[in-house]
Amino acid sequence: MNPYLTISAEVQTALKNGQAVVALESTIISHGMPYPRNVETALSVEQVVRDQGAIPATIAIMDGQCRVGLSADELEYFGKAANVWKVSLRDMPYVVSQKLVGATTVAATMRIAAMAGIPIFVTGGIGGVHRGAANSMDISADLTEMGQTNVAVVSAGVKSILDIGLTLEYLETKGIPVVTYGQDEFPSFYSRKSGFKSPLRLDNASDIAAMLHTKWKLGLEGTVLIANPVPPEQEIEAGEMEAHINAALEAAARQKISGKEVTPFLLQYIANHTKGESLEANIALIRHNALVGSQIAVAYSQTV
Repeated sequence: MNPYLTISAEVQTALKNGQAVVALESTIISHGMPYPRNVETALSVEQVVRDQGAIPATIAIMDGQCRVGLSADELEYFGKAANVWKVSLRDMPYVVSQKLVGATTVAATMRIAAMAGIPIFVTGGIGGVHRGAANSMDISADLTEMGQTNVAVVSAGVKSILDIGLTLEYLETKGIPVVTYGQDEFPSFYSRKSGFKSPLRLDNASDIAAMLHTKWKLGLEGTVLIANPVPPEQEIEAGEMEAHINAALEAAARQKISGKEVTPFLLQYIANHTKGESLEANIALIRHNALVGSQIAVAYSQTV
């Protein structure tokens, strides 16, 4: 056991018994949504996981420990507390050593899930290559981590505020398989469409679990990105969303927003200017990802 890792009793028991466990990030709670919707969503997502026969393991950093599995009170704390760090890989040693409170991004959650032995991770959307990255060099650490950590990621594709085409190119360069669940087109977070064909397609959890098992048994390091389109009744048409994204990017540039503050700013701006529609779509896609991710986790637990 890593001295900086604390796993809840429920998750420990599940891992020991070979039961399916699904890792969940905490930055969605602290930085992705307003209170109380963030806590309500976190609790409902955990329930979705349980309803499919898996055990949820929300991951965060507290009291100098990487925590795997949070209580309801701890979820409430992360939803309400101010000054919670948004922790990616570069921040982990600082936040842990200084015993600060940190909500983990995709990259940090993947690393901690791997430390705990959890192979399936569910999120909303991954980070990637930002628009204008040719000048800014702004590429999410999520992509680097995905190239080296054996934890599958279930998401609604790439966040639509990013450069989806360049992100897909980067994933190919890193040798990361990208498989879309149930359709040929790669989704764009709020929308089922992106204008880009998915590199791969599979239509059921068992086939995806078999692919994961095969990849890692072949000794191929890194993730598989499982793109799960938002439910049709909750999607926002891609053209409409693009107009809001462009306006948000212009606002960020005017206010000189940079670094890890960019994504929360853009998401909040879009939520404000879509009268909350983007927030509702975000909640719907996270719950749907939890549903599909849990089914994959259960199927995977039966292959090992």
